[in-house]
Amino acid sequence: MARPRGVEYDFVSFEARAASTSRQKRELKVSDPFGLKPAIRTVEDYPIPGITFRDITSLLETPSAFVKACQELSRLSEAFAPTAVVSIESRGFIFAGPIACDLSVPMVLARKPGKLPNDAYRKEFDLEYGSTSLEIQKNTALTGADRVVIVDDLIATGGTAIACAELLNEHFSIPREHILVLALIDLPALGGSGVISSSGYNVGSLIEYL
Repeated sequence: MARPRGVEYDFVSFEARAASTSRQKRELKVSDPFGLKPAIRTVEDYPIPGITFRDITSLLETPSAFVKACQELSRLSEAFAPTAVVSIESRGFIFAGPIACDLSVPMVLARKPGKLPNDAYRKEFDLEYGSTSLEIQKNTALTGADRVVIVDDLIATGGTAIACAELLNEHFSIPREHILVLALIDLPALGGSGVISSSGYNVGSLIEYL
């Protein structure tokens, strides 16, 4: 998958080699080369007063922007040379499917409790208003030799992504440096991408709202 002309990626200490065994923490950041920000609607005071909500439904309803977003996420994933894509419920499913198809790698679901038919590993984590958990099926064909891209629509506080990454690290023995958390949007002011990076995982996004 060739990089389109005129598009420059801002890679920070990031190497795209599947065989890499370096334990150096790597962080990936990308500018907005296709002008995707205008396709994302901003909704004030949702879901509660004082919150600014980034609504991706407007991007999904704009085919040109949706296609560009999926293409760019696939290119970034390809650079990491993954052997699998893990999708976080539920909006992560929207982008993980196209990535997995583009790269011809398996797509693994990380779902909320009770949504998977087989025995599953579970990881609980805190939210702003309580706690929840994610599950991945125990019979998932992942090993410590895999390189995984975790896909979600947005990184805020990072709790969901960290829980998913820890499931992979603790139960499937995938090294932290072989895990990339990739999202359409990052809200770095909320600290999530920083927590992910400081925990030893790779992190990247297409759009940042500073």
